[in-house]
Amino acid sequence: MTRAGLPAGTGTAAARPVAGTPQPEADAAAELLARFPPRPAASSWPATLATRQEVLARLLAPPFPLDNPLSQQGRRLGLVSVVSWLQDQPGGSWQDRWLASGAEDAADWRILVAGWKTRRTGISLPGTVRPAPHAGAGLLVLIGADVIRPGMGWLVNCPAAPRNLAAEMARVRDPSAFAELTALCQSGSVGAFARLASLDKIAVIMAARGGTPAGVTVGDCIELLDVVAAVRTGADRHPRSPLSCQLLRSRGAFGPDAPAAMRVLASRGRPACEQLIDRYGIACQPVRDVLADYLRERQASAGFSSLQRLACLLGKLFWADLEACHPGISSLKLSRDTAAAWKQRVMTRTRTTLTSDGQRAQTVTARLDGRSVLTAVRAFYLDIAGWAGEDPARWGPHAVRCPVSASDASRKKDRSRRKSRMDQRTRERLPVLPVLIAWAGAGRSASAERVQAARNAPAGSLFTAGGQTLRRAVMKTETTGRIWAEDPATGKRRDLTFEEHRGFWCWAMIEVLRHTGSGSRS
Repeated sequence: MTRAGLPAGTGTAAARPVAGTPQPEADAAAELLARFPPRPAASSWPATLATRQEVLARLLAPPFPLDNPLSQQGRRLGLVSVVSWLQDQPGGSWQDRWLASGAEDAADWRILVAGWKTRRTGISLPGTVRPAPHAGAGLLVLIGADVIRPGMGWLVNCPAAPRNLAAEMARVRDPSAFAELTALCQSGSVGAFARLASLDKIAVIMAARGGTPAGVTVGDCIELLDVVAAVRTGADRHPRSPLSCQLLRSRGAFGPDAPAAMRVLASRGRPACEQLIDRYGIACQPVRDVLADYLRERQASAGFSSLQRLACLLGKLFWADLEACHPGISSLKLSRDTAAAWKQRVMTRTRTTLTSDGQRAQTVTARLDGRSVLTAVRAFYLDIAGWAGEDPARWGPHAVRCPVSASDASRKKDRSRRKSRMDQRTRERLPVLPVLIAWAGAGRSASAERVQAARNAPAGSLFTAGGQTLRRAVMKTETTGRIWAEDPATGKRRDLTFEEHRGFWCWAMIEVLRHTGSGSRS
């Protein structure tokens, strides 16, 4: 931990991806969202159900007015314009009217306000329609007062979205919370750009979901990071920077149940072995530690992708599954019944689908890679047993009977089933093989005929070959041996030399595979 309680690496530089290394943040975010879903977007709340008179009376009273009279005059005009425009939209609340207006789908929602005012007054100026003046300031007041809640994607991506959202939220929603967050940034040596970007992310969550910084959840943060990463591919230098999450966590917004796996989002480059295991929320600390130690031992001989997969097999499909079905389990020594039930679960996959009448139906199918999980778990137990002889103090307490036998991990049956599936595909495709051969041969012959006919035809003249009538193209420059033709009806130009090349090699590949027997194994 660094100054002000911020974890190491939460500054501007820490969020920069390391070039050439895999970025596992998306996988970590998916795991966190599954365990900690974001708050759903509400359809109604008291502030959005208020009448026009109540909204204007509230928003023209402290703390919403600005101290500068000229700035407040423009804000008041914009507020009245936006409220009047929204009142003319269909809906039972201000949020319904905002969604029905189509503002979030328009290139510039302020032009919608200007067009409405033109139709209402009948006064139009020559030239193009310009955005309504002060409309952005008026909308900012409505968002800060929680009268409407625009979508996160619109707030992040729309160029016409209100500016200075964090400053407005700090002024009218929770000044003390934003002051504490700013102090955390300053005492933690966070740069100005990273501080403003992080406070803006927190303000966007408050604008889209309501409430104060204390009400922001883990799911809200991860959802916003995904939205920002999707829409700001180049505008934001650090779109997935977790500083906003770390600031809220340092302030205690997430409470004691904040997941340790959030450390994955703050990691720089490749996550550590502990962070790979922490993705799966393992409750038993001793087992979590031995899994992390095992990954660390295997790290020297395994690539990062292999290490990630091993962490998933052991952490998610093995131990997390056991904890879900046997709460309180705390030992790697499994009873025979527990081991048998787990092996049965890992070899199958349950899918939920919708029937034609809209009912949910669950189907259980075989997991094609189930044997890989058994093999990884067997290697895990056998490795610990072998290492216990060399380092009994470290590995001896965890050396227990392996729940996966050699026959369980044998792939003989898998190879037999795979061979059976391949043979079945071959039997299904054999009847159409003559059709494929005839199609490839006809395509090769037709393309060769068109090339030869075009070569003999003068530039600009029509010729017929391969069942098509084309015109030899008139070329202004040298074509390095290529022959071009045009469709007389559409004028589309075609490279007949390339078509002949592609037709020949398509036919050649099919013939080679057919005569060598390789096609039956593909």
